[in-house]
Amino acid sequence: MGSGGGRGRAVSGDAEITRFRELLGRRLGWAYTDRDAGQLAPLLDERARHRRLSRDDYLHRLAARPWEEELTALIERLSITETYFFRHGEQFRALREEALPERLAARAGQRVLRMLSVACSSGEEAYSLAIVAREALPGGNWLIDVLGVDANPAVLRQAEANHYSPWSLRETPDDVRERWFRPDGAGYRVAEDAARITQFRRHNVADPDDEVWRPDRYDVIFCRNLLMYLTPAVAAALIARMAAALAPRGYLFLGHTDSLGSSPAGLELRHNHHAFYYQRTVATVAPPAQRPAVARAEPVHPADEVYTKAVVLLGEERFADALALIDEHSPAPQGPGFSAPSEGPGAGSGRAEQARHRLLRGVLLAQSGRIDEAIETARRMIDDDGLDPDAHQLYAVCLEGDGATEAAVGQYRLAAYLDTDFALPRLRLGQLARRHGDERAAAGELEQALALLAAENDRRILLFGGGFGRIALTVLCRSELDACGVRR
Repeated sequence: MGSGGGRGRAVSGDAEITRFRELLGRRLGWAYTDRDAGQLAPLLDERARHRRLSRDDYLHRLAARPWEEELTALIERLSITETYFFRHGEQFRALREEALPERLAARAGQRVLRMLSVACSSGEEAYSLAIVAREALPGGNWLIDVLGVDANPAVLRQAEANHYSPWSLRETPDDVRERWFRPDGAGYRVAEDAARITQFRRHNVADPDDEVWRPDRYDVIFCRNLLMYLTPAVAAALIARMAAALAPRGYLFLGHTDSLGSSPAGLELRHNHHAFYYQRTVATVAPPAQRPAVARAEPVHPADEVYTKAVVLLGEERFADALALIDEHSPAPQGPGFSAPSEGPGAGSGRAEQARHRLLRGVLLAQSGRIDEAIETARRMIDDDGLDPDAHQLYAVCLEGDGATEAAVGQYRLAAYLDTDFALPRLRLGQLARRHGDERAAAGELEQALALLAAENDRRILLFGGGFGRIALTVLCRSELDACGVRR
């Protein structure tokens, strides 16, 4: 395949993919696992062919010295760019009603407000920050600066073009749309008052940049759904940079799966408007090179060690060990299902904890081949809370595994109906529709799944992803859509 390959090395395909993953981690800071091989193998083949090199020679060239042009091509191919204006509205409510009033009061003497959108993609988040800041100003004569950074030059060009389809405004309130967006052909542009205070810059978070990460600079930083894609070392360094770059008492908003635990260095956890976020403490935060790296917390309840260990075992496909651990330390009586918790003080949190354990146990039962017990667990969960989408998803998986496909479809539909952001039932509905020859219905479900997968909850991917990671599921969804003949 192509030129080169004359150094006499014979490297297996698996070893080449492992090396490719390691190079992506080293050059870009992006983390991949064995589950992502289905995406990385064809990409490696494609890029090696494009460069007229063998796989081995391509990897050797990628490792040997900087190759900016090729890294740019890889970034454009591997980036997950799905976003929209005012995504996760509860965080913007917390920004509008809690964070910005505090920061505006703190900055009243300087009349300067600076905000940063990390991994800003095509700009919707950065422009959303600018709109909220403009609306929050107590008066004129303020300097507002919103910076969006991303490693992907293609999406930055879209951001700078400031032209968006109606789909990008799907969560934008009508009054905000009327005030801050201007119709332009088949789409919209952000109004000049917000657009002129928003700038974009190419930056890969794996690399230092003294201008972006100036100490004590930003009042607010948004960095949502990025940490989970980074290697632990790069994620830790980024967290340290962000903490140091925040002004004292500045605010950091992360994605729902990017928990740092309850007391990360230099930051304190806040909770308002159903949103978790962080505020920098008053004490000086040392830059990354002067203090230990911040450990990355797993996206699970930090106080529940049993649950956390069982989840890790599930990820390692040690289902019997995980099930034994859950059964030994469960907070509720055992059996195919758990008994309902008692009412009283703290009962709400107890029910939530019990529900997590029950769901995990049901998944482990199904993975262990104990389908009848898993079905009974799912039924009891639905009896306790018929509006729980995870319970219906578990029931659907069990029914399908038991050969009751039609009944499973009904449960998948219920799961998707009860949580419109739940990607995995949509993906499975699309696959089942394809199996039955209904390409049109399949395409509709798969398109919705593809739009939702980038933001799908990590816990749900682990529980219901069939052993595949987010990237592999995205590739699978695209492959299924291509097979339907859908133009996207």
